[in-house]
Amino acid sequence: MTTAAATNRFGADPNDDYLVFITGLRQLWPVDLTQYRRGQMERRIRSFAGRRGVTHLPDYLQVLKGDEDELHRFLDHVTINVSQLWRHPEQWQVLHKELIPELAAENRIRAWSAGCSYGAEAYTLSAVIRETSPNTRVQITGTDVDRRIIDRAKQGRFTDADAREAPQDQMKKWFDHEGDMWSAKPELRFGMNFELGDLLHTSVPAGSYDLIMCRNVVIYFNEDVRDSLHGRLAAALRPGGYLVIGATERVATPGPIGLTPTHPFIYRKA
Repeated sequence: MTTAAATNRFGADPNDDYLVFITGLRQLWPVDLTQYRRGQMERRIRSFAGRRGVTHLPDYLQVLKGDEDELHRFLDHVTINVSQLWRHPEQWQVLHKELIPELAAENRIRAWSAGCSYGAEAYTLSAVIRETSPNTRVQITGTDVDRRIIDRAKQGRFTDADAREAPQDQMKKWFDHEGDMWSAKPELRFGMNFELGDLLHTSVPAGSYDLIMCRNVVIYFNEDVRDSLHGRLAAALRPGGYLVIGATERVATPGPIGLTPTHPFIYRKA
């Protein structure tokens, strides 16, 4: 298909092959990449297509349409599913020593792992809550935009590499080790649910959660989208709940959305 033909079909500027590409991609994958920071995303896409020997992005779109395996490889690259168990241990220490005991006073913790990838964060959170407050009822929801990743998260299986920085006593307590894989035990899985969900469009009732973890996600969004998402995450917290973000991220204006910073990259809902 020529660029002009692609433009007529997808409604993008014929001189901007990146916009033609991401507009057409929405027929294959329901995510609007115009809401992501163009510089970062375009470099990732062009680099990936270039390694396949394709430099004109509308041509690569046709490749993706005709090759499901290549589409899956591309989506794995674009969605940046980089995670591990007990990632950023300093945040887990704050959760263990301060946040979880405070939240557990109600004998129930409702948590959301927003942009959960393949579930490492959610399973770590489950272990930390159960270790810190074993009598607390736990409800953890993990959401991600990629159905294949959600299916993987539901399995609760992680590699030795995923566990490379995890405390070994906790791994042995909450996971079964089989070869080079770790499988979450039934008691760790209890109260956990993984769902398909696009953070840019998901609507969550106000006050639904005591704790929301949204780490290393918004760095890829443009500023307007980031700020809008933080506002919706804050609204989804109940008063006294906490939002935990990534160590390279920030909430631009926490006060107007009812948040107060309490620790590095952690905010409390007023």
